[in-house]
Amino acid sequence: MLSLFGWFSPGLPELLIVGAILLLLFGNRLPSVMRSMGRGVIEFKKGVQGIEDDIEQAASEKKDAETEKEAVE
Repeated sequence: MLSLFGWFSPGLPELLIVGAILLLLFGNRLPSVMRSMGRGVIEFKKGVQGIEDDIEQAASEKKDAETEKEAVE
C-alpha cells in the first residue's frame, strides 16, 4: 500500500499549476486574507504573552509569600 502512495504524490510542476489556479481564483481576496491571518497571529502572540505574564506574576507572589512566612518565623 505504501508503494502505491508514491505514485500519486504531486510533484513540483503539479503544485505550481495548482498554485497558479488558486492565485487566479482567489487573487483579489488574497491581501485581505493575509491581513486577517496576520492580525490573528498578533492576537495569539498577545494572548500567549499575557498567560506567561500571569504565570510569572503568580510565581513571584508565591515566592514573596514564602519569604514573608520565613521572616515571621
